[in-house]
Amino acid sequence: MVLKTPLMLITGSLGSGKTTLLKRVLDGTGRRLAVLMNEFGEIAIDSKVVQGEHVDIVELAGGCVCCSLTGEFEAAIREIVERIQPDGIVVETTGVAEADVLVFEVRDNLPEVRLDGVVYVADSFISVKHPHMGFTTRTQLTAADVVLINKVDLVTNEEVREVETQIRKYNESAVFFKTVGCDVDVRLLFGLDVKNRTIPVSLRGDPEFQSFSYATDAFLDEATFRKAVLDLPLQVYRAKGFVRFSNGSGCLFNYVTGRTDIEEYEAETTELVFIGRSLDEVRESILDRLRACEVSDAL
Repeated sequence: MVLKTPLMLITGSLGSGKTTLLKRVLDGTGRRLAVLMNEFGEIAIDSKVVQGEHVDIVELAGGCVCCSLTGEFEAAIREIVERIQPDGIVVETTGVAEADVLVFEVRDNLPEVRLDGVVYVADSFISVKHPHMGFTTRTQLTAADVVLINKVDLVTNEEVREVETQIRKYNESAVFFKTVGCDVDVRLLFGLDVKNRTIPVSLRGDPEFQSFSYATDAFLDEATFRKAVLDLPLQVYRAKGFVRFSNGSGCLFNYVTGRTDIEEYEAETTELVFIGRSLDEVRESILDRLRACEVSDAL
């Protein structure tokens, strides 16, 4: 069974550091990625400086992917999936893109891909100088799963807190990182390796991320499992894994900041990994939920 290709959207204000983050993703993921970049202008300048060992670049120029280039955007994604068959796709949008429209396009019009996350890069220095947020910025923030408050070395700690408070007015559920040069561990952004359960990450005084896993040879009841993962605690930022159901079917399970995606997949076993902050508070309750899904016999 062919899995949907995971897709990450990188959004943010002009000059906030989106291309810097993209380079970190390309250097740190260890997978073959396709990169789709869009510039608000006639020439895609940034795409000329992005290179990687396992990277294929598709350029769009001359407009915004969520407006005049909507059709071209969808066609480009389909061509990437069909011809390149990457492990994942990263879309760096123009600073004036309306991210909620792009999310709609990916979810409703591109069944070939799965939205793996929306990352918003905020320029803390500009946010302090110009705190007013326009319509486009608000739509980008609302759609974000992750917010990087970037360039914190250019402002005071108090100003960073003010920027975060302002952003949280439009998105309370996103995971926040404070960064310089978008120096975030990319494992926290672009999916999870189910086999890699150790993620001891702490950034600039933020609480450390933790992870734990659940694995069983038992089959799970599908309806009970879907209920169990529908409302995971807020401490859980991300989860991923494979599930084998008692009715003979299986799935690939993905979760990011409240959004759940369950995709049919011929899983050979059940193995899940969870990542978040303060997981010791909720670990046993989550494991109890999952154990309650186990059944003794498969149909």
